[in-house]
Amino acid sequence: QVQLVESGGGLVQAGGSLRIACAVSGRTVSSSGMGWFRQATGKEREFVAAITWSGGSTYYGDSVKGRFTISRDNAKNTVYLQMNSLKPEDTAVYYCNLGTLGRVAGHYWGQGTQVTVSS
Repeated sequence: QVQLVESGGGLVQAGGSLRIACAVSGRTVSSSGMGWFRQATGKEREFVAAITWSGGSTYYGDSVKGRFTISRDNAKNTVYLQMNSLKPEDTAVYYCNLGTLGRVAGHYWGQGTQVTVSS
């Protein structure tokens, strides 16, 4: 059974930084793209960032480009999202996705982790 477990969310002030992580069990991730999506209250889920299986290519949503960095450690079956210069509009539940291709979500999702940015 494939499981994705996010961690590291929380409350941070605007301008601050936060790193969230997603650990995958039940499947080796080294051959799969992975990504992060987010959903704010009352809004649709949106693409945030993605990384290819090798880590050689990354993709970012326009609203986070230059502020967020996605990375992965295949030995740990884990993907990370470093978020800098956070803004109140970054407040959302962040979901990890396994099988991401470009900006398109794959089949497997985590349960989400809340990130709240106060002004």
